[in-house]
Amino acid sequence: MSEKNQDVLLENSNKSEFAVHDRRYVNNRETFAYLLNDMSNVFNIDAYKDRFIWDVVKIDFNVNAVVSLFTGAWDVINDPIIGTVVDKTRTRWGKFRPYMLFFQIPLTIIGTLYWFMPYIFPNTVGTYLPKLIFYFAFSAITETAGTFTSVAKTGYMTTITPHPNDRARLITMAELLTGYMGEDLPGVIMGLLIDLINNKILPIKLRTAFLGMGLFTNIMSCFFTFYFFMVSRERVPQTLETPSVKQGIKAVFNNYPILLITLSDFLGGFSISTSTKNYFIDVLGAASLETILNIPSSMIGSISYAFVKPMRKRFSSKALWVGEDLYTRFWWILLWAIGSVNKNYQRRLFMCVAFGIQAFFDKWAFGVRKVVKAELYNEAMDYCEWKNGYRMEATIGVARNLIVKVQTVLKNSIQNVMLAQIGYIQGKTIGTQKDSTKWWLFAMCTGIPQITGILAVIPKFLYPLSREKREQMYNDLLARRHENYETILSSESTEND
Repeated sequence: MSEKNQDVLLENSNKSEFAVHDRRYVNNRETFAYLLNDMSNVFNIDAYKDRFIWDVVKIDFNVNAVVSLFTGAWDVINDPIIGTVVDKTRTRWGKFRPYMLFFQIPLTIIGTLYWFMPYIFPNTVGTYLPKLIFYFAFSAITETAGTFTSVAKTGYMTTITPHPNDRARLITMAELLTGYMGEDLPGVIMGLLIDLINNKILPIKLRTAFLGMGLFTNIMSCFFTFYFFMVSRERVPQTLETPSVKQGIKAVFNNYPILLITLSDFLGGFSISTSTKNYFIDVLGAASLETILNIPSSMIGSISYAFVKPMRKRFSSKALWVGEDLYTRFWWILLWAIGSVNKNYQRRLFMCVAFGIQAFFDKWAFGVRKVVKAELYNEAMDYCEWKNGYRMEATIGVARNLIVKVQTVLKNSIQNVMLAQIGYIQGKTIGTQKDSTKWWLFAMCTGIPQITGILAVIPKFLYPLSREKREQMYNDLLARRHENYETILSSESTEND
């Protein structure tokens, strides 16, 4: 019996208590690799990509809106094709790992060109045609290759362990520990560099800082991810026969949990927002302030993970999903209301204290927010297997993202236009935007996104997997996967003969 098949074997004992008892499949080495991979997802300076495009590369807002529209449209077109290809894949390395192993390094190499744009097109205006053509082509190529890796990676994360508690353990550890491993460090350093350069304390150019940090984080993230995929494996067995396109469509429309998750994301996507980074840079004058004021509440965020396991036992996923949403929106809307009185949003010390208080209360729900939402998606993938007898992670993931991506494409284009409409001037000295522009930057990162996206909470009330039904689902899957395992062994025995 191969090592892989030994991992696939599921215990038949205590079937009726499968979902409530802990069962570890992922060993310590693989767990550490999982943590590195999780860190790689945010070990970047993407929070400042807008600043890079606006102030360093200098792509015109209106042109960027058009580029976002076209690359997004291409994304929507190729997603279903790529999802079908991935779901039909059956190899000795598994269903998802080949795409991640063979795309990761080339994609990283191509991605480095992004940070060289200011050097390839130095001192050019926002409508310079060769620069726009390069930006458009780069976006289309990286989007296509990135879709293969993202679709495969999302599906892969649902198959590394068959036990929901084991998955929750990994998610909790990743969210809790990777922050201490340095996942936030690149963003902190980049924010500090921007402040030092903008205030003429550090005698280097912004493009140099972006290039150095961009290359460093790209390479390190690639290493972390590649290592994880080398030492980990898929433990949830796929059916021997590849599902048809018709079965894929069926799996999308009869997966009630994923439909509700998608609907919630769709309704939430109508929120109008911009990054808090822009507010701290253009209104309060320093990106590092956000990092500093979050330090007191960071310990609360860590403590909040201790509540996840007992709360998952006491409350249903639906109750936690709804409660966290309403709790979080309340504190952001309150912050917006306080900041809008007497132009408080322009008072640096006052707003630092206000943001710090908001972060303190918000972080009590941090653990639940991170773990429960991730586990809901994993549950939805298992629900497909329970309902249909086969898994369609890639197709379902693509279908879920398709609607949201169409909306995101339009939203990104509208956001670029809105920044121009509120009077934002690209490349202007920090702190010198008009007062009305400053208020909009504040409102669009606090209260307005919460109010315009409030409809997202409605589908959460309809989530169908109660604790009892969830328990039944995993008990049934345990027995079914054992039968599939016996089929795999029988097939291997026949081939060997």
